[in-house]
Amino acid sequence: MTGLLPLAATILCAVFVTLHVASEHQGQRVLGALSKVLASASFLGLAWTLGAVGSGYGRFVFGALVFCAIGDVLLLSRAKPAFLGGLVSFLVGHVLLAVAFASLGLQRGWLPGALLVLGAIGARVLYWLMPHVEKPMKLPVLAYCSAISVMVGLAVAAFGKGAHWVVPVGAALFYASDLSVARDRFVKTAFVNRLWGLPAYYASTLFIAWSIRGH
Repeated sequence: MTGLLPLAATILCAVFVTLHVASEHQGQRVLGALSKVLASASFLGLAWTLGAVGSGYGRFVFGALVFCAIGDVLLLSRAKPAFLGGLVSFLVGHVLLAVAFASLGLQRGWLPGALLVLGAIGARVLYWLMPHVEKPMKLPVLAYCSAISVMVGLAVAAFGKGAHWVVPVGAALFYASDLSVARDRFVKTAFVNRLWGLPAYYASTLFIAWSIRGH
């Protein structure tokens, strides 16, 4: 029975994400908020049932996912203080994930190349995004972009050292989902941003949570 709990948590997360996206489309804010909270609780449940507290790596990942869940709740509001709070929560989450991935060991030959590619991608993203970002938010956005780029780079280098493939895939999906949030908040608010961004985000958290098994 215990072995079925991670699968059940994964399925529940997928169900609640689907419900959340449908609620967003229909403008049902209460149901949308509830389903998002439950989806985030599901990825926390997944990490817990996979034994997150039993290893240093697992504890760092679980801590990161807790901050992500806090960020999810804060981003239910479109108020600027809530958005800034969510940004900070996710920033802490990325730092914890970076530490977690680094703890797996790194293929040092891969790390400079990964960071170089991600730096180029990040520069292009900032060139696109920054003209739309109000001045007080420019520094937090720059810090956030830098942190997630380093996190993904470390995930790639950890994979080169033998980490499971779900580590870089989860990290890359997280990066992609953040582009949808940035576009929705700063460039153009549209349902299509959430239509693909939310599934990408929750898929990333599930992949990262699953990486606890075997590490």
